[in-house]
Amino acid sequence: MDPNSICRKSRRLAGKQREICRKEIEIVEEVANGAKIALAECQYQFRHRKWNCTTAKRSLDRVIRQDTRESAFVYGITAAGVVYSVTEACNMGHLLQCTCDNHVQDITTDGEWEWGGCGDNVEYGYKKSKEFMDARKKKRRGDLTTRIQLHNNDAGRLTVKNHMRTECKCHGLSGSCTLKTCWRKMPIFRHVGIILKQKFDGAIQVQSSNDGKRLETVLDTLKPPAKADIVYSEKSPLFCKRNRKIGSLGTKGRECIPDSMGVGGCDLLCCQRGYSTHKMTIRDNCKCRFIWCCDVRCETCMREKTIYRCL
Repeated sequence: MDPNSICRKSRRLAGKQREICRKEIEIVEEVANGAKIALAECQYQFRHRKWNCTTAKRSLDRVIRQDTRESAFVYGITAAGVVYSVTEACNMGHLLQCTCDNHVQDITTDGEWEWGGCGDNVEYGYKKSKEFMDARKKKRRGDLTTRIQLHNNDAGRLTVKNHMRTECKCHGLSGSCTLKTCWRKMPIFRHVGIILKQKFDGAIQVQSSNDGKRLETVLDTLKPPAKADIVYSEKSPLFCKRNRKIGSLGTKGRECIPDSMGVGGCDLLCCQRGYSTHKMTIRDNCKCRFIWCCDVRCETCMREKTIYRCL
């Protein structure tokens, strides 16, 4: 995730990546930033699941070498993160190559509002994400892994591009809204994560077609995957026990919820091994009060909290 370390390995990079490293190091910085926000969102979305998107002990490296739905999510959310970061950098004026988007102002409206301001230049973010993320992947006949990774990269990018929202500002005397000026904004990245997590839950298992040129569903009863769908070819491991080969750290020691039937409940998360109970005392600020002019004084309160961990 460090732009310098990414480009230090430039001999291993594909031609387009090497060119971006040499000519557009500021784009590589946004690639690294995009990967960071993607990882944080991945860890949030999977915080209660057996696989929680951890990077501990290089486990994520091993997870993404497989064609499971977990690796599919990582590729999708990372490509989306790069779109997001590059587009934000354009808007903030951090990149000389691009600006915010004002092309939408040429589109007519119903007269009650008009396009104005400067929207998010998601097309540029999409383009740079595609150039960098897809550079090393060349489609070869029957290369199922590459086709799946490229598909999931694009599914992530399209999740940002297809969910742009309209923001408006009112103009008029005394706050009246006689005219509205509107522009296009990217979705909040948490919303991108939620959509991709839903696609993960409904991910489609695929295989290569007979001619090796496209992806088709394993089950004939399912329709072919859409461009924005998440796809995979290998069934996921259980992630219950530690297995270095597949990147599983197991769930021993993970915090769980004893009375929940969901994925974060102790029954599911602990893989029916049971759980331990620990009581701990926590110090909190309480009974805070405002002292004129500029001070807040609090008392310290003690409370007991029970922690449940998988055996």
